[in-house]
Formats: sequence, structure tokens, C-alpha cells
Amino acid sequence: QVQLVESGGGLVQAGGSLRLSCAASGRTFVGYTMGWFRQAPGKEREFVARITWIGSFTYYTDSVRGRFTISRDSAKNTVYLQMNSLKPEDTAVYYCAARSDYKDNQLYEYDYWGQGTKVTVSS
Repeated sequence: QVQLVESGGGLVQAGGSLRLSCAASGRTFVGYTMGWFRQAPGKEREFVARITWIGSFTYYTDSVRGRFTISRDSAKNTVYLQMNSLKPEDTAVYYCAARSDYKDNQLYEYDYWGQGTKVTVSS
């Protein structure tokens, strides 16, 4: 059974940092792009960051570029999201997801999803 399990969420003050982890199990993710998405209350789920298998290229949504860093440890089958200079608008449930490198970056193209971890940034 394929599982993606996120951890590392919590409550932090504005300007603080958190590191999210996503541990994958049940299959190898060779050839898979790993992504982070978030969903704030009353809003649609949105793309945050992704890292490809081929070349380990990273991509970010504009609102987090320069503050968040995505990375992966293939030996541990784990992907991370280092979040610095957090803002109240970063408050959301953060989800880890995986898709083939060859698919488009659309939510429906992601084959596997975690259950989410909540991040709350207080002002």
C-alpha cells in the first residue's frame, strides 16, 4: 500500500520557520516528481512547490519563492519543505503528493496524496 505521510506542521509566529517532511512508503518513487500543495480554509488547494526526479529541478509558486525550499532525500524516500519567514497568509493544511515526471503539473495528474499537516502562522 502506497503511503505519503506528512509531519512537521504546527503553530508558529510570523517570521518564524518550520520544516515539513513527507515520508513515502509502499513503492519506489524513482521517476516521480514530488510536490507540496496547500489548502487554506474556504479556498481551493493550490500548488506550492515541486521537485523533479530527473535533474532535481525545483519550482515554486510566486508567493513562496525565496522563502520556501523543497528538497528530497531519495535514499530515505522523503521530501522536505523548509519554510522560512512565515506569514499569516501561509496558514493552511499542507499536502505532499507524487506524480510521474512526465505528467503535467495539474492536481489531477498527481497519483498519490498524503493526509496533510496543518500549519498555523500567528500575527
